[in-house]
Amino acid sequence: MTSDFPLLRAPGLPDEFSRARPLRYLNVFRLILASLFLVAGRELNLGSDSPSIFTAVSFAYVAAVLILGFPDAAKVVGEARLVTLQVMVDITLLTLIMWASGGYRSGIPMLILIALAGAGLIGQGRMVLFYAAYATLAVLLENMFRLLSGRVTVDFFTVGVTCIGFFAVAQVARLLALRAIANENLARQRGVDLASQLRLNRQIIQDMQDGVLVVGEGGVLRQFNPQAVSLLGTELREGGTLRELAPALERELRRRAEQGDSAHSLRADASGKMLLARFLPAGEANETLVYLEDFDRIHRQIQQVKLAALGRLTASIAHEIRNPLASVYQAAELLREEKRGEMQARLIRIIGNNAQRIDRLVADVLALGRRDEALPEALPLAEFVDEFLDELGVAEGGARGVVVSHVPAGLEMAMDRAHLRQILWNLVANARRHCSGAPGAVQIGAALQDDGRVALEVADDGPGIPENLRAQVFEPFFTTHSKGTGLGLYISRELAEANGAVLELCAPAVADPTGAPALTGARFRITGRVKP
Repeated sequence: MTSDFPLLRAPGLPDEFSRARPLRYLNVFRLILASLFLVAGRELNLGSDSPSIFTAVSFAYVAAVLILGFPDAAKVVGEARLVTLQVMVDITLLTLIMWASGGYRSGIPMLILIALAGAGLIGQGRMVLFYAAYATLAVLLENMFRLLSGRVTVDFFTVGVTCIGFFAVAQVARLLALRAIANENLARQRGVDLASQLRLNRQIIQDMQDGVLVVGEGGVLRQFNPQAVSLLGTELREGGTLRELAPALERELRRRAEQGDSAHSLRADASGKMLLARFLPAGEANETLVYLEDFDRIHRQIQQVKLAALGRLTASIAHEIRNPLASVYQAAELLREEKRGEMQARLIRIIGNNAQRIDRLVADVLALGRRDEALPEALPLAEFVDEFLDELGVAEGGARGVVVSHVPAGLEMAMDRAHLRQILWNLVANARRHCSGAPGAVQIGAALQDDGRVALEVADDGPGIPENLRAQVFEPFFTTHSKGTGLGLYISRELAEANGAVLELCAPAVADPTGAPALTGARFRITGRVKP
């Protein structure tokens, strides 16, 4: 049944909660109040002016509350109309009780205020103001009739102030109800969102390839996902301890607490799998979040990446070797037919240059294959760089004056000796190729950084690397030199990473932090540990 005066309720609330329960509470209050009038009204000095009217109205009030509070009453007249009818009965009968009890001084207007407040919490819109207007009219008429009949009255100003209070209480109660319902709707919506988020998180955790466990204080297992059971190879249960369910994991957890490490490798007792366990604090409940990764899966992924990279590298090598081989083959054919001595010498030179190019390419690929054979040691940089420059001067005559070292004594870097030599050789070769060739055009410097690591730099006074090419310099087979293989910088970075170091291209410095005079060309920096 539709109503012209809909009740105030939250959208989406079930009827049992939004309508019946507040009405039930209000009816209980009415029943207690009416029963109190009937049983103890005389002891409360009520009905002193007209005892018979007071008694009749009290009986009528109890009967009205019982009739209108019956569960089927809302189905007969409609819930909104029922609220209006109950409020009208409250105001009418309370006004009659006020007439029979001495008027305004009986305190009955305060009970009317309570009735209006209850109506304001349940009613909606203009009906709340209608209830206040009806209460105002009833109280004013009661005071007027008392005045006309010669009974004791109060001044109309006092009654008017009370009537203003009727409107204020009704409106405030309505606004509070609106605010309460809005807050309730917001809380309910957030609860729905939170429940949805929890279901989503639970589903994500259930489907993760990694095992996830939440371990409480004392090694008590709080939560886990199916993958954790699969990786550990044992049945887990909430409330059990790691000591009895997964002893190896419990030992690593204790080791983490003692040493402070966040990741450990372990072999599961039941499944025998090698696992990588990562331990992270979870919240403020002294709980630990444990991630378990399968080493075999990690190894397979690494192998897939290596195979993919090897495929790309093989294709590039085949392309790079095919070009000089074609030149060698063509020069050999021409050499077979050529009778002139000068042309023969030129063809032989072409064959030699391309053979050297192939040899460099093969050497670079072999160096890349030795990246995992790093044996880092604490190398004294000043002595190592001086030895390198002496070797460079022997191999290439004028290099010793062009390349200058500004490495201070006492600095060390943890690097494989052969790897660092290969890195320096590639960096210095590139620098010499692009520098001006003047004395000191290529400079090597080193300095201890604030984080305790050592930085070794190679800089030149050439034109530098264009901004649009800076992101490509470490890509394999990228080169701007016609005779280059494009593997030098790529291999240098791989060798640096194999030693736990970082090779990067830096912006030209105004003031060189390594102590060397600032140069405006390309600047490469190797940052590594002091000790292995």
